[in-house]
Amino acid sequence: MHFRFTCLGLLGVVTLMTTASVRADIWECEDPGGNKRFTNIKLEAKGCKQLTVTPNVMSPQSPGAKSGTPSQQRPQGSSDGFPKVAPQVQQQRDNDRRKILETELANEDKLLQSAKRDLAEQEGIRNGDEKRNYQRVLDRLDPYQKKVKLHEDNIVNLQKELANLR
Repeated sequence: MHFRFTCLGLLGVVTLMTTASVRADIWECEDPGGNKRFTNIKLEAKGCKQLTVTPNVMSPQSPGAKSGTPSQQRPQGSSDGFPKVAPQVQQQRDNDRRKILETELANEDKLLQSAKRDLAEQEGIRNGDEKRNYQRVLDRLDPYQKKVKLHEDNIVNLQKELANLR
């Protein structure tokens, strides 16, 4: 038991030592045709330019501290961090959204009618082999029924979205 803990401890130390010093050199190579490739294998990097790679580490900031760059600051007049939008701009966006949803609803309705027609046609077909094995009928109709169900669900969801618009 003592040996197991010693091995685990040694393994932990070796792991820490190797992860702390892990680093790879990267070279950018360009062939005569102008194509670039990157490699970390030194033998393949003859005549290539070595790249300097710096780790992307962010320094911790206090929650209330403001960064020096404007893109990281909160917009003026917004308490939740989102920019304000002019009412007429928002109204136009809502109108565009309504038009898109109505178009999608009309398309889904057409697709549903087509899927129902296809299902009805398939239900009217009876192969001689299927009279003895009803499971084959169910297997053949299943994709058509799923397609109808998909379009029905899409229509319900689009109608909910339209009802939720202002």
